[in-house]
Amino acid sequence: MIKPDYNKQMKRKYFGTDGIRGRVGSDRINPEFALKLGWAAGRVLGKDGGAVLIGKDTRISGYMFESALEAGLTAAGVDTLLTGPMPTPGIAYLTRTFRARAGIVISASHNPYYDNGFKFFSADGNKLPDEVELEIEAQIDEPLQSVPSEKLGKATRIDDASGRYIEFCKSTLPQGLTLQGMKVVVDCSNGATYHITPDVLRELGAEVIAIGNQPDGLNINAGVGSTEPQALQDEVVAQQADAGVALDGDGDRLIMVNHKGELVDGDDILYIIAISRQQQGRLHGPVVGTLMTNLGLELALRKQDIGLQRTNVGDRYIVQQLLANDWCLGGEPSGHIICRDVSTTGDGTVAALQVLAEMQLRGKRLDELTQAVEKCPQLLVNIDLGSQRADELMELDSVTSSVAAAEKELAENGRVLLRPSGTEPLLRVMVEGTDGAQVERLANSIADDIRSAMSQRQDGI
Repeated sequence: MIKPDYNKQMKRKYFGTDGIRGRVGSDRINPEFALKLGWAAGRVLGKDGGAVLIGKDTRISGYMFESALEAGLTAAGVDTLLTGPMPTPGIAYLTRTFRARAGIVISASHNPYYDNGFKFFSADGNKLPDEVELEIEAQIDEPLQSVPSEKLGKATRIDDASGRYIEFCKSTLPQGLTLQGMKVVVDCSNGATYHITPDVLRELGAEVIAIGNQPDGLNINAGVGSTEPQALQDEVVAQQADAGVALDGDGDRLIMVNHKGELVDGDDILYIIAISRQQQGRLHGPVVGTLMTNLGLELALRKQDIGLQRTNVGDRYIVQQLLANDWCLGGEPSGHIICRDVSTTGDGTVAALQVLAEMQLRGKRLDELTQAVEKCPQLLVNIDLGSQRADELMELDSVTSSVAAAEKELAENGRVLLRPSGTEPLLRVMVEGTDGAQVERLANSIADDIRSAMSQRQDGI
């Protein structure tokens, strides 16, 4: 049975698996908290000098939080570098190139405009280690005390931030390769890539039709972007384009569309890049996916003698696996794609360029490059836990026996995943395999056995 390893997730008061996020005006996403967060981060990250870089997406609340973070960092005696609207991976890149102590992104990623949050990058462009986040949390709960006036930090705005990041994105393609003759529709989700990705593709020679590129502070992710790709699908067909590129609000996710208007998800994109890296002799180690990566990708990679290593859901855990083993490629079905040989974090624009380059180099359409990935049927059954604990249920003999029987029947052609919901009192049963009828039968059988076990525990049997 596949189960997430929750022991690796340290207990945090404020930070989640991807920074701090919530509704604007809540107890953690308000100007007062942002001021304190900036001060606390400055105290921890600015110990050895150097500046902290701040970027944001296009939410209207970004102005407010940018000012509050800047004030907090200044009070801690730390200089700040302000980029304005910039994709999350752009902040990771610029943090490295400016030799900053850390980077902060004000964004709630694919969430609506009324949410916001804070993501942090270390000096090397990676997510902060758990121990550093815990150190910042400890400082947040301390009284805010400003340094003396002569030691206050200073703020500087980086005027050429967009141009620097655009040049970096272009540099991830082979020298001399262009996208001449290619027609691409780009959906920027009215987010942080609106002034980046269309220019990257145009400068590489593509004909670009941009949608979702008119942010007004309130329309980020609204009916556009990687989580709502229908507008892109329609436009690709209407424009008779070669491909479509959909990014999310902060530009770290990518979903693509082929010339037929069909979706190409993160698993498909991973396959294309993995095969490309293998042929170029640049694929070091297996591909890293998550517990939700489709079995179809694993089987397709296996036919090419490429392994798949699964980890917990979340790009944070993918990056940890890549770093720990010095591997180069990983991602999620949702579109977080990490090409570690060129970037330190998920980068939608860079990932799109790797796929478009492969189309050019091999002279193939997007649907041809994904033909080998046959997605396997998945069935997810949610079980209401009531007052019972998921971890205790999953360890019961009757439940483990039911799962073991299903796994034996599926053999190498399927898998079983039990996963507690992180937000609701639910236990999720997921069965995946090559036979849809078998998947449905086994998922419902395991769910029935779990409900029976719950009933027996409730009755004291």
